[in-house]
Amino acid sequence: MSMQAPPYRMAPAEAVLAGPWQWLIDDIPTELPDALSDWDYRMDLSLRQNVTVDVDLVRQATGLPPSAKLTLAMIWTATGSGLKSAGDRVGLPESGITNVELSAVLSGNQLGGVLGLETTLVLAEYCETAALASPRRAGSILWTAEYRTRLQGDAPLFPIAVVDFSKTQYPEDAAWHVEIGGDFETATMGALLLLVNERKQVLVDAMRNAAKPRPVDRVVLSSVHADVARTLIDYALQDQDFSLEADYGEESIGSTLQALVGRFFPGQTLAHLRRRREQSPTSFATELQHAVRIFGES
Repeated sequence: MSMQAPPYRMAPAEAVLAGPWQWLIDDIPTELPDALSDWDYRMDLSLRQNVTVDVDLVRQATGLPPSAKLTLAMIWTATGSGLKSAGDRVGLPESGITNVELSAVLSGNQLGGVLGLETTLVLAEYCETAALASPRRAGSILWTAEYRTRLQGDAPLFPIAVVDFSKTQYPEDAAWHVEIGGDFETATMGALLLLVNERKQVLVDAMRNAAKPRPVDRVVLSSVHADVARTLIDYALQDQDFSLEADYGEESIGSTLQALVGRFFPGQTLAHLRRRREQSPTSFATELQHAVRIFGES
């Protein structure tokens, strides 16, 4: 893999010591693992990281004078939503060794897929310097490190909104509705939305307890999962432009549909599935019910 080197001097690796990212649960920190198996889209993430910077060594290596403004910052990205945003930013002193705590609270409904946490040391403002190959432009990255964790859980892997169906276009006694929009390259987080009727308390409770469901919650969630799977499979089969061979991109709705079809109907072609669905829709629905293991143990 080719590496691109910036046209200016950077800080050496030993100038910045970044500790592990920590996940705060009830204000108790624990090291952020490489996968969060109990996470779902209703769970916000409170994160922090301790970083030690040898500012003198940074300036010596880069040729930057004491007047140059340095900032330590974090940037997060989420492949499931396609979103990218800046988190905490902390200015550094002119000299010495300094300890910095970066922190951020990330809203669960903006996340999904693989969460990337990038810690960067940057030149905050333009700096005129006579030092050879010294960085000058604001935003020049002097040091960077990235950590990635996969967000996965038992809840449906797309946003959920609890609304009063009597105030929507949907029948007021319906329990839920799956909205699907965008093209097949659209990020799954941006293409799908599960609307839950707030008047169905047993359903609302099950969604809230998805990480640690009670027996009654498991039954409700199994019904929802089965119906969502049926809706998505139907959506894929009825669109003649959908293909199992196309490259729709990571974490896209197209790749999500491909994964569902491959999981529930391994080794079968779309043409065969579409023909079976058209010839005997009730039998096909029963086969899908079997594939998703409705009311099963897992």
